[in-house]
Amino acid sequence: MADNFRHYFFISRYSLYTNLILGCLQIQLGVICSVGISTLSEAKSQAAQAQQTWKSPSELTEQVTKFRRQEESTLKTLPYRLKPTPILIAAPENFNPDLQLPPALPEPPQNSSPLQPALPEPPHNSSPPTTSTKPKKPDAVLESIDTDYRYDTDNFGQTNLFFEPKIQFRLNNSNKIFIKTGFNFFEQRGVESITNFPLQVGWQRKIGQVTLETAAGVDVFNRLPTAINLNAKVEVPISSPQVSSSGQLLSAVILSGNLEQGPYKSNARTLDNQITAWRFGPDLYWQINRNTSLFSSLRLGSYNDGNSEVQSFSRLERKFGQFSLAANLFNWSFDRNLERTSGYFSPPDFLVYNAEVAWEGDIANFLRCRLAANLGQQRLQGKFDNAYTYQTRCTVKVSPNIEADLGYSFSNVRNQETGGSAYSGNSLTGQLRVKF
Repeated sequence: MADNFRHYFFISRYSLYTNLILGCLQIQLGVICSVGISTLSEAKSQAAQAQQTWKSPSELTEQVTKFRRQEESTLKTLPYRLKPTPILIAAPENFNPDLQLPPALPEPPQNSSPLQPALPEPPHNSSPPTTSTKPKKPDAVLESIDTDYRYDTDNFGQTNLFFEPKIQFRLNNSNKIFIKTGFNFFEQRGVESITNFPLQVGWQRKIGQVTLETAAGVDVFNRLPTAINLNAKVEVPISSPQVSSSGQLLSAVILSGNLEQGPYKSNARTLDNQITAWRFGPDLYWQINRNTSLFSSLRLGSYNDGNSEVQSFSRLERKFGQFSLAANLFNWSFDRNLERTSGYFSPPDFLVYNAEVAWEGDIANFLRCRLAANLGQQRLQGKFDNAYTYQTRCTVKVSPNIEADLGYSFSNVRNQETGGSAYSGNSLTGQLRVKF
């Protein structure tokens, strides 16, 4: 399944899609307002012998969901907060691995009372036991609704629009299920525009400290055949996360395996050619110490047009208070260059490396922003050129349970063959997070 990197919210020519997106938002907000937040409390049972309640290790906060998200609010049961996910280099739009924070540890019991010893059977002439009036625990509880937005444009007439809400539920057994849908739009010079309606259902389970996640669905298009998509992921902590008394993550090593399959949503021409891809490979996240982290990712890809790829990405970051320095390295190579026939950027050898400086801090109690710039070089077909990116992102805390992100980036890192012409791309990203 393709990842997507990349002026502004809407312009008049896309008013039809603007109205549709606003309609989706109104429906989502209606769902949010209609859901009541109910707290179930269980009465503590009494037994002949008192027992102490056992609690398992505290759960770590899950990853920022998608790409470039501010750190999630911790659950009430968590004694500390994790750092936010670092922002990745603005590499080509079809390479967008998420930096992974350590996965959640085994969760504590769900507010259950201690196990009680069996009570002796009452005498024959005793009164019948009183029927419990304790309300039945629901099979599934709405946990969160996250809505991702991305609008990419470039100076060669390519436009990609993504609007994808994700609704997540927690089951009685602590497993999680989610439903992801939305609306996507692709436009490119010389190709009729394409509209896409994705639908995906996923499931997540923890077995000890291992996290398993699978998802499958369909992609419905306005003028193309329906396509199947699926992905699977396994996260394994190599070492137990170490946390300071102040709640700061000191060290952790997390290894994950990933498998993805689906339409290659690089641009309209690629979709028009019905290109699909399998991608698989590992991710490694290493919290070296409280201020230093390393992320590395490797992907092997196989396309239905007979092409294959190898891509890798590594990022080393060091924090200095509100400032940070990072080094990024991205390499991408294809077996054959099929951009003219299949439509997607498929360089035989593409290399990008740069250094990044960033600042992140609170502007107000409800507003947190991040500014970043990186400068380096990119090599394509043996020729070197400067590579630079400017990024900004702000998080607004509307309420304890509602947060919204808005970000913008400009980059000249290529995502297509342009000959001697310069390339520039703009991306406007956003996310609305509602927790219950």
